[in-house]
Amino acid sequence: MGAVTAYDPAAEHERTRVALAAALARLVELVGGIDDLEAPSGVPVWSVGDVGAHLAAAYLAFGAAVPGGPAGEAIDWEAVLAGQEGTFGERIAAVNALSVGLITGAERKRLGAVLAERGAAFLRGSAGLAPDTPVPAPWYGPGRTVPLAAATGLMLNETLLHGLDMARGARRPWPLGPEEASLVIRQAMVTMMPLALDTEKAQGVRLAFDLVLRGGPRLAVVIEDGAATVTRDAPPRPYDCRITAAPTAFLLVSFGRMPIWKAIALGRMRAGGRKPWLAPRLSELITAP
Repeated sequence: MGAVTAYDPAAEHERTRVALAAALARLVELVGGIDDLEAPSGVPVWSVGDVGAHLAAAYLAFGAAVPGGPAGEAIDWEAVLAGQEGTFGERIAAVNALSVGLITGAERKRLGAVLAERGAAFLRGSAGLAPDTPVPAPWYGPGRTVPLAAATGLMLNETLLHGLDMARGARRPWPLGPEEASLVIRQAMVTMMPLALDTEKAQGVRLAFDLVLRGGPRLAVVIEDGAATVTRDAPPRPYDCRITAAPTAFLLVSFGRMPIWKAIALGRMRAGGRKPWLAPRLSELITAP
């Protein structure tokens, strides 16, 4: 099944910070070149400006949550989510719906500057902190925290995917490389996949997936009776299904930006192992909001 490998969490997190800074600069340049923020985006029912407003809200949430973030911008999440308690997916859907209305009028007209300021605030506030520093994330559930490494990976993921959404609406190029995608998977998805499990569908289910990303990482995704664990570079064990994928394709498929048939047709994703027909179950049980 392959040897267990080690990685340097601090070095990997620093690479993610560098990738985030670079992606943020590309995003600000992209937004600065868009004339019509009301044009449809790659997200149904959202305009390009709506996507940018959502992204600015995500930057504000994470920037205010990191220990070194601007205390004056802390968000009263109890008030924001009043009456919105529910499953993980329901809470995220509620936050997403609210986020697009947080940047309006004059602020939306200076959207690029707002994104630059808030992205920089997150990087500045989290500088020098250990990757395992807990970051409050109440929008994922009451009292929920995520490691700083996951928060940084999520910021990178939001920037890459929503940059793509805006670029598609503006008919602009938006390259998304395998190293960036791999960093999102390494830093964020290991933490987020168990949270995104549909616990009702997972009741009574026992499945083990060997998820092999080209160039790394390799993840053991184990679902047992309504809970999921994701382990990087796990010791050898029997699996029900192996999924091999290019990092960029896996990220795009996971978040609904590429149909799975296209990834398969292009040779960027394939299933194997003892029961390859179980591969679609992974996306049925662990879904992106």
